[in-house]
Amino acid sequence: MSRYDVLCIGNAIVDIIARCDERFLADNGIVKGAMNLIDSDRAGLLYSRMGPAIEASGGSAGNTAAGVASFGGKAAYFGKVSSDHLGAVYTHDIRAQGVAFDTRPLMGEPPTARSMIFVTPDGERSMNTYLGACVELGPEDVEADKAREAKVTYFEGYLWDPPRAKDAIRLTAKHAHQAGREVSMTLSDSFCVDRYRDEFLDLMRSGTVDIVFANESELKALYQTSSFEAGLEQIRRDCKLAAVTRSELGSVVVRGGETARIDAIEIAQLVDTTGAGDLYAAGFLFGYTQGRSLADCGALGSLAAGLVIQQIGPRPHMSLKEAAQQRGLL
Repeated sequence: MSRYDVLCIGNAIVDIIARCDERFLADNGIVKGAMNLIDSDRAGLLYSRMGPAIEASGGSAGNTAAGVASFGGKAAYFGKVSSDHLGAVYTHDIRAQGVAFDTRPLMGEPPTARSMIFVTPDGERSMNTYLGACVELGPEDVEADKAREAKVTYFEGYLWDPPRAKDAIRLTAKHAHQAGREVSMTLSDSFCVDRYRDEFLDLMRSGTVDIVFANESELKALYQTSSFEAGLEQIRRDCKLAAVTRSELGSVVVRGGETARIDAIEIAQLVDTTGAGDLYAAGFLFGYTQGRSLADCGALGSLAAGLVIQQIGPRPHMSLKEAAQQRGLL
């Protein structure tokens, strides 16, 4: 029996989200549309220059876990926070959303991670992340029972930045595969792919990772090609299953000789793209662990992504289960 549908592993980060204009990004040396790792001094500087902000628990895989739970799925999470105020906020928040979170907090320094996310008028988000306690996630934080009892384990490519997290991922994958489960990852962003291209390809080709999530730019960066179709054929050969998102063009899912092309949902207004890929993965994995077709999985992913980009913040403000039921997807 599976106690969980999806086990997510990621950087447990409190998101601090504010709107800004293009000039603010330029004046502060912020790379638009990327996740930039910063130190504590830079974090303090940017925080002092931010306008009014919304604070919420986040982190890529944490957003996915919350999305799975919102669909009515059984989700668990591994992530490291510190025993400080933000750590307590994060723990309460993710548990309140129905996610099993039992990773022991770090006692003392460094503090809980935080990401300052600047949203420009076009809805694009530029993340500036101080990892803090996240870098302390290690093999000792792996709960073998959860790894064995989750249908799919999902982790974020960003975890390849903190060194000990790699060992935690590999150990979790070992437990999962020994129990006949599957392992999935998101490539996170094209800059992350540039840093770890060879390692990501090895994870796929060695069978450590069975399912890969990417957007179009990440796919092209992974295979160093300007052709989407060429990249798609490459990833079809390199992993068992891949889902590639293309913003308003929808998504394409490939598995062996199968190809499913899924439309994006129509939206009233693009507000904030934060969490779009995370919520797509949530919808897809929820459908996948319920035995749905690739097209259905993609449709659930598109729904979750389309809803979250019409709000500020990466966690759905509505029940994704009810939204899916209203559209006849569940």
